[in-house]
Amino acid sequence: VYRGSVKDFPGFDANQDAEALYNAMKGFGSDKEAILDLITSRSNKQRVEICQAYKSLYGKDLIADLKYELTGKFERLIVSLMRPPAYGDAKEIKDAISGIGTDEKCLIEILASRTNQEIHDLVAAYKDAYERDLEADIVGDTSGHFKKMLVVLLQGAREEDDVVSEDLVEQDAKDLLEAGELKWGTDEAQFIYILGRRSRQHLRLVFDEYLKIAGKPIERSIRGELSGDFEKLMLAVVKCIRSKAEYFAERLYKAMKGLGTRDNTLIRIMVSRSEIDMLDIREVFRTKYEKSLYNMIKEDTSGEYKKALLKLCGGDDDAAGEFFPEAAQVAYRMWELSAVKVELRGTVQPAGVFNDDGDAQVLRKAMKGLGTDEGAIIEVVTKRSNAQRQQILKAYKAHYGRDLMADLKSELSGSLAKLILGLMLTPAQYDAKQLRKAVEGAGTDESVLIEIMATRNNQEIRAINEAYQEAYHKSLEDDLSSDTSGHFKRILVSLALGNRDEGPENLTQAHEDAKKLADVSSNDSSDSLETRFLSILCTRSYPHLRRVFQEFIKMTNHDVEHAIKKRMSGDVRDAFVAIVRSVKNKPAFFADKLYKSMKGAGTDERTLTRIMISRSEIDLFNIRGEFIDLFDKSLHHMIEKDTSGDYRKALLALCGGED
Repeated sequence: VYRGSVKDFPGFDANQDAEALYNAMKGFGSDKEAILDLITSRSNKQRVEICQAYKSLYGKDLIADLKYELTGKFERLIVSLMRPPAYGDAKEIKDAISGIGTDEKCLIEILASRTNQEIHDLVAAYKDAYERDLEADIVGDTSGHFKKMLVVLLQGAREEDDVVSEDLVEQDAKDLLEAGELKWGTDEAQFIYILGRRSRQHLRLVFDEYLKIAGKPIERSIRGELSGDFEKLMLAVVKCIRSKAEYFAERLYKAMKGLGTRDNTLIRIMVSRSEIDMLDIREVFRTKYEKSLYNMIKEDTSGEYKKALLKLCGGDDDAAGEFFPEAAQVAYRMWELSAVKVELRGTVQPAGVFNDDGDAQVLRKAMKGLGTDEGAIIEVVTKRSNAQRQQILKAYKAHYGRDLMADLKSELSGSLAKLILGLMLTPAQYDAKQLRKAVEGAGTDESVLIEIMATRNNQEIRAINEAYQEAYHKSLEDDLSSDTSGHFKRILVSLALGNRDEGPENLTQAHEDAKKLADVSSNDSSDSLETRFLSILCTRSYPHLRRVFQEFIKMTNHDVEHAIKKRMSGDVRDAFVAIVRSVKNKPAFFADKLYKSMKGAGTDERTLTRIMISRSEIDLFNIRGEFIDLFDKSLHHMIEKDTSGDYRKALLALCGGED
């Protein structure tokens, strides 16, 4: 099935088009609208024929005339469209290595993503256009392991055999693990050989096997073991093996997000993928970033340049509201990866040499007299487990006849006080307090209710209920019922029971559950829709729900999260999405929450504090890994940049390290 956005123009006439372009550039000024309409609606093969016809009719070079008549980004885009793909890639690489400095990102993008045949065509085009050897030029402009991997990719010799040996898959996964994680130093040659030569189908299975034996995705190991441009190149190779559409969607998003636009990247991808997989890229973009590629281009560019890019994009997926096979495959792969058992690790461990009375004395000394030694308090509180902190509370009372919580409250202030006092509560007490704050007074903080109730297991929910009753002499269920309403209330009350099934998946039942979620006709009432989702999402076990979600994708080509967003709204939608994301990958759910708490102007310190406290002994180490995978920056770095003073020092101690 053709997945490009630009197709052959029906009724094509090269001479007629050449004449139209000549007339558009004749005289004073040029008709840019006519030029972009014609060129973006013809395939590359047809554009090449137009160039030949133009030369035959007028004895002039069409590309030279376009360069003369047009300017800026619009000129670069139109001229790029006129070159055959291999010559376009050759020009990009020549520009990347010419002059002072090298555009390594351009080299990585092209060489990591092209097929064997595309590489062979590129090498030949480079030789033809510049009378130079591409490999020799790249060797002369790069160095080290980065150079070696580029040379391997330039051979265009990746295996293309679809027959996969299970034994070789296991061996390659083992060899990669032993070359990196299990080795003092790193055997880069092993990474280059396996990732540079094995077939795409084979490597996808190697990556799955690696996740099973290493307990982490190959990307995370590459980030830990490799560095610099070599690391970026290997990550790009892995991403392209997994899904080229996802790789290019991410490149396009990064080219336009934030201040400024990386126009060279935007032009290169929109041109090079317009007749290959632009529809797939659009689908993945819409799913991954909850915004259409069309709308992001529309907001980020202007003038004829924008019009031409939008023509190449080929449509607005926000308007269509559709979900497509490539996006479904990406979502399905994510579900499969989430089902692999990964060890959850906190960043705060029990202190090896622990003396509760000694710690109580350190804390008393830090708060006695004029001033407070915040550093000493942070050192003790953040380096002890919650169970050890409970012992310190008792020792402090026994030694000094004083309430440590009260003393901390009187000595500390602001964000640091909230963080330290939160750490001194038991997890259940802390969650109960956060829920109480969310429902008391005017207004309700639904986001806190959703975050806590959608992510805690049965044991944690039951402990929260007990702590809530003890602290506030009311049941949590009663407060949730009185402060919320409708389907949202029913969801929260169901979750508050702490009665989620804890058994394994049942494939037959999973198929029926998926069918129940999928089989909702437009004639069904809204009540029936929410009830169906509630009865499954709030009661089934996590392993079972993962299987339900996989079955749902098989049945509908839709991701269940997309279906929820399309069919529901408000707090009900947000609660169901939170449950789905928690089931799929809880550390990734919290990584996303942490990122949103710090990105942009201002910091949501309540969310930041709450997650850092509540996950520090459960899965904060895993959250750190997901954070860097998702946002290409470490949690440690973002906390360091976004907070200050003793509050920052305490958060970084809980974070537990720089990734």
